[in-house]
Amino acid sequence: MRRRLDCQLDLPYGDTTGQLLDVFPGRSKNAPVHVFIHGGYWRAAHINKSVYSHIAGPLVAAGATVVLLDYDLCPQVRISDIVEQIRTAMIWIYKNIEKYNGNRKRIFVSGHSAGGQLTAMMMATDWWQQRRLPRDLIKGTVLLSGLFDIEPHRHTDLQQDIRLTAREARAMSPMYFTPIAKGPSIVAVGENESDLFHWQSLQYSAQLRLHRIKAEYISMPGDNHFSITDRLGNAHDPLTKALISQMSN
Repeated sequence: MRRRLDCQLDLPYGDTTGQLLDVFPGRSKNAPVHVFIHGGYWRAAHINKSVYSHIAGPLVAAGATVVLLDYDLCPQVRISDIVEQIRTAMIWIYKNIEKYNGNRKRIFVSGHSAGGQLTAMMMATDWWQQRRLPRDLIKGTVLLSGLFDIEPHRHTDLQQDIRLTAREARAMSPMYFTPIAKGPSIVAVGENESDLFHWQSLQYSAQLRLHRIKAEYISMPGDNHFSITDRLGNAHDPLTKALISQMSN
């Protein structure tokens, strides 16, 4: 996909080596902008933005500008640092995306696994308080196999890298925040994923609906934690169509 499409790779949005993004410009001006945040439990070096370049294919064909984000990883940084880096990336996108045919008034964000947690934290960010940017900077979201309460991960082998305190786990768990972004949300999980993923996605969907956000919960038939993102390279897949439809409304 990086060979087939016009793209700008490894653009820096921050001061460290991990703060890079790829942009696949839309084919015409004022394109909706779709930002994808990868997962990897905040620490997996082999999972990065390049793994998800296939996502750009159907989205660019549908008229969008696509941005794929990288960020620094634990244990070199903490999860709270990563959240701040993603906020910095969103600000960069808002200020610069028009150079790549994107419309900064039509920014949509999706994330997978830990990227779902990061996306949800962006939904809970008060952009006006942060940088005097519009509170509705994010117009819609897609949360794939997300981690919305990260306390359980303090008690797994992840802890040696993520080093979560109880206070930080609570502060970095979007389940306990009032979402400020009010755009529609798709909350999807693979049918074959563990009960924890299903429960957290259902609970977070309910949390969004409690705050009068249109949230659609989807269990994708036959999918596991990784195959759910493979779908997004197929323009005819129902999940890809739902994602494109969200940007069209």
